Amino acid sequence: MSTPEQRQLRLGAFLFQVGHHVASWRYPDTDAQGILQHEFYEHFAQTAERGKFDMIFLADTLAVIDRFKTNIKHTVTVRPEPITLLSYLAGVTEHIGLAATVSTSYHEPYNLAREFSCLDHLSGGRAAWNVVTSGRDEEAHNFSQGHHLAHDKRYERAREFVDVVTSLWDSWEDGAIVADKENGIFADPSKVHELNHRGEFFAVRGPLNLPRSPQGRPVVIQAGASETGKHLAAQTAEVVFTAWQTLEEAQLFYRSVKDLAVTYDRSPNDILIMPGIFPVIGATEEEAREKEALLQSQVLPAVGLSMLSASLNVDLTGYPLDGPLPDLPELQQVNGGKSRFQLVSDMARREGLTIRQLMYRVTGARGHRTIYGTPVQIADQLEEWFKGGACDGFNIMPPYLPGGLEEFVDLVIPELQRRGLFRTEYEGSTLRDHLGLTRPQSRFQKAESASGY
Repeated sequence: MSTPEQRQLRLGAFLFQVGHHVASWRYPDTDAQGILQHEFYEHFAQTAERGKFDMIFLADTLAVIDRFKTNIKHTVTVRPEPITLLSYLAGVTEHIGLAATVSTSYHEPYNLAREFSCLDHLSGGRAAWNVVTSGRDEEAHNFSQGHHLAHDKRYERAREFVDVVTSLWDSWEDGAIVADKENGIFADPSKVHELNHRGEFFAVRGPLNLPRSPQGRPVVIQAGASETGKHLAAQTAEVVFTAWQTLEEAQLFYRSVKDLAVTYDRSPNDILIMPGIFPVIGATEEEAREKEALLQSQVLPAVGLSMLSASLNVDLTGYPLDGPLPDLPELQQVNGGKSRFQLVSDMARREGLTIRQLMYRVTGARGHRTIYGTPVQIADQLEEWFKGGACDGFNIMPPYLPGGLEEFVDLVIPELQRRGLFRTEYEGSTLRDHLGLTRPQSRFQKAESASGY
């Protein structure tokens, strides 16, 4: 693992449909038919592994979102089931981490703990869970509920959910399986623990019916940037995915989460901050901007407007596209994604954007930072944030697939390696090895140690 003097970037490859741009499926070089073909995903994972990425990351939503009746007709709404897909990809890769979003709002801790533990075993220690709380009524409607929980209540549930899941992962200590054939002893009962958890949201006896996995626990990722989300991340997360437009915003978030970690008796080095980056790469900066202009030209105004309306929790249909945003609700009135609402509304105010201009900022990077240019220019911008105390790495969001990831791996990765900012070979076998994170001890073993046993 790298020393502080040799600090290197951590990189995730964001697998999102056939590219992160909403019109990526219409782009000439995109494989629009590959959305449910195993070859498409296999190529993505192996390309990212060839580039020595730390992990691939698969986002998820538990509904078809078509609030403004444009998405089913004009956008890709197909989402593969994460655990099934990552289990397949574990068999066609050797090193790269496998991270997926699974919601705490519409799952049970025991099922989730079991699924990710199994993935960690089958992949040799490469699993990671992105903790989200879900924020859309459309998801609630698929789970016998009229509305999703209020924002603060969702995070209270999430905090208890994570605690139960990590306790289940710890319920078997290392070395619990003896497999003593001669004496007929398969496991040491003293190293297998019931939780007997009873909280506000969950009652779980335990133990898990799987032994401790290669990483001890799969890596825990969190993506909320609201005040409540930051506290959850500082308390529970090991990687934080986030979205910022300016260096100053990113630096402030970076410092605040690291400082909050200390208040929860954690080291700042226990949490890695990885903002999303939407890179548009060309032989020249002009070519890169022409490439993005081609993507934007494929966006139907109704689609862009629906995306922006969903981000801001305001129906913008009927407002002039070349006019300013109407009055927006106060942040405390928003019960969806508070951090994304804040980011998009701040961007509009800071830059004086019209609805049309803001719409096109959302259809591509979806609120994340877009960077343009040659491989050298892209590397310059990544290095500025990394060395400027704004991040520990990036979640790379290719505009279209497979070409957007191939360009980054073949053109930008060598430039980062030339600067000593990124690995040339994997340094270990698990995702924790890649990220430089320690393997946690079972809390039950720690408790026993503290008691003198």
